[in-house]
Amino acid sequence: MEDLGKIHQLIVPCFGHDMVFNLEIIVMTWIVILGLICFGFLAARKKNMLPGPLQIAGELLITALFGLTGDALDEKLAKKYAPLICALFMFLVVCNWLGLIPHLEEPTKDLNTPLSLGIMGFFIAHYTGIKAKGLKRYLLDYCHPIFIMAPLNVIGELAKIVSISFRLFGNIMGGAIIILVVSHLTFSIILPPFLNAFFGIFVGTIQAFVFTMLTLVYISVQVN
Repeated sequence: MEDLGKIHQLIVPCFGHDMVFNLEIIVMTWIVILGLICFGFLAARKKNMLPGPLQIAGELLITALFGLTGDALDEKLAKKYAPLICALFMFLVVCNWLGLIPHLEEPTKDLNTPLSLGIMGFFIAHYTGIKAKGLKRYLLDYCHPIFIMAPLNVIGELAKIVSISFRLFGNIMGGAIIILVVSHLTFSIILPPFLNAFFGIFVGTIQAFVFTMLTLVYISVQVN
């Protein structure tokens, strides 16, 4: 329990202000990135008509996500944004699974990770909307149904960042806290591993999928 809340920080002075970096989350994030690079390399290294397990997993995942992107966007935009959706889901699901490995932690347990991804999705969605509609029509959409609703519509768009980010962060952090507390309250060798698998695999996968689909929906809404 003494580890709960303990953070290893790197503090870098910058123009009179301190920039604080969470070293553990940075290291864990790079572990995820390197793991995905290795997976992509191994899955695509020897492509055959009779695929191996990694190629099958990669093809099924990419085909499913490309199909979902195509259902939400038109063909041109689907080809443009499907790689982003695939990369986002794979990154999040591996981040959420990382806690299953002893001595490793989920990068999504730190609010900075889901919040930065939420902000990224927000800017991508609104950039796409401006490009598809034009600036005038994009701005006029905030005045629907009447112009006095514009401030509420702006707040609603900003609230999406908070909603999508805190949902992922809350579920992953909440699962980690429950596992930690139960592990110190019971001597059972079954319950903590079961909870770890449940929150890591099941909840982690669902939350990664929800975050990715919401990002896709936000892009689709701005385009349409």
